[in-house]
Amino acid sequence: MATGAGWAQLRQQLRTLESQTEALFHTYSQYTSTPNLPPKPSDEERRNEADIEELLEKRDGLISQLSRLLDSESALSTSTLKQSNLARHRELLSEHRQELRRLRSSISEARDRQHLLTNVRSDIDAFRSSNPAEAEAEYMLQERARLDQSHSTIDGVLAQAYAINENFGIQRETLTSINRRITSAAAQIPGVNGLISRIGSKRRRDGIILGSFIAFCFLLLLYFS
Repeated sequence: MATGAGWAQLRQQLRTLESQTEALFHTYSQYTSTPNLPPKPSDEERRNEADIEELLEKRDGLISQLSRLLDSESALSTSTLKQSNLARHRELLSEHRQELRRLRSSISEARDRQHLLTNVRSDIDAFRSSNPAEAEAEYMLQERARLDQSHSTIDGVLAQAYAINENFGIQRETLTSINRRITSAAAQIPGVNGLISRIGSKRRRDGIILGSFIAFCFLLLLYFS
């Protein structure tokens, strides 16, 4: 009975430490995506890593105690469930140790990458400061590149304008051809030319009447004003 109580107590402590390890991993993993990592690990980062390592060591000690407790039991009283639980705790401890190594490496790579870019920019600025002629030449090259890019953009706009103008010409020729065909077809239909002529005459007559009326109103306005 005492052995069973000891096993349950050790497993409870082990599960608590596993949960604490998961929480610390969540905090520690955020350093891999921090935009401005300092050149050296901060005190908080070192403390976070040390806490994880301490929890892993404590868990290793508890697993050793569980293993000895399990070995002390007789073969008849040793259950398959206890053996499975012990194997799972060992497996989870191994996974967490691998995760710690992976996160440590990822944070180191992120730090090196950020400060490598910073060092390169600093070296470039220092070179420009100590070599004004080179800096001026580089500036002129950049300006030339910008001008070339502007010319390319203008050429593209002109090419589009020419293409649109050509398209308008094709559409104009198409409409002219359609108009010729309509006129030719209308000329072949009896009475259509006379109808079109009468419509044109009516429009001219209406235009003359409307113009005369407007002129008459204008004269009246001048007379009475």
